[in-house]
Amino acid sequence: MRSAFHLLVVAILLFGGAWPVTKAALEHATPMWFAVGRAGLAAIVSALLLAALGRLHPPRRGDMPSVLALGLLQLGAFFVLAHAAVAMVHAGRTAIISAVVTYWLIPLSVLVLGEKVPAHRWVAAALGLAGVAALAGPWAVDWSDRTELLGHLMLVAAALFWTLAIVATRKWPPPTPVFELLPWCFGLATLLILPFALALEPQGGIGGPSWPYMLYIGLIVAPIGTWCVIEVGRRLPGAVASVAFLLVPAFGVLVSTLWLGEPVGWDMALGGGLIVASVVLASREARPAAADARA
Repeated sequence: MRSAFHLLVVAILLFGGAWPVTKAALEHATPMWFAVGRAGLAAIVSALLLAALGRLHPPRRGDMPSVLALGLLQLGAFFVLAHAAVAMVHAGRTAIISAVVTYWLIPLSVLVLGEKVPAHRWVAAALGLAGVAALAGPWAVDWSDRTELLGHLMLVAAALFWTLAIVATRKWPPPTPVFELLPWCFGLATLLILPFALALEPQGGIGGPSWPYMLYIGLIVAPIGTWCVIEVGRRLPGAVASVAFLLVPAFGVLVSTLWLGEPVGWDMALGGGLIVASVVLASREARPAAADARA
């Protein structure tokens, strides 16, 4: 359990800052081609690393549900929707809504995985969602703007695809360590995103000023952060993981505020406080259960 929280910290630091970096990169790059580059570079670097370690091999039959779920849903579909939306919505808001798997993961964990969610974790989830509402500031959104509305709907759908991948890896855990499946997952995601880039952005691409951002996202954030997120989703109970993932958008809002100069106010302080409180409450409930299981 402790190692899962360590991985969560790494995921927060990497993914929380990824959307402001992506927003900055899109000044000289188009969204779909940036997503292709992100997934493609992650596939290459993870394959080279595994080859150097002597651990590069095709996935086994039992790995295929996880490879398909992660490659097509958590990486492919998520990247398509989230990268398209980041051009329509503030980077901080993108980080918030796309990472809020709470409203999907808890009910799906109960319905599909048969998990029992204690009352304290429902309270933690409610606190976390209240914090998300404060951070997202739905009252500040012009809901009559179709572009902005579409961007928000795409982010909600992106969170759903991410959640479905988590549920799939928990229901059909792969016999192979997830780290060894990353090249195949990212490669599959690249194949899924490429037709969207060709069809939607035939004149698009990645300009010179965006390549440092591209290399950072593709070589570091995507492979390492994705592995951490997958492992956290597999190791922690659904209710705990869903609440803990809320720290990612909270950190993303902080980075967006400091770097991009996006507005800050009472909503950021209130939302961040509620999210931290919800994670503390959920994690306190997780540790005794883990201790009982070991006993």
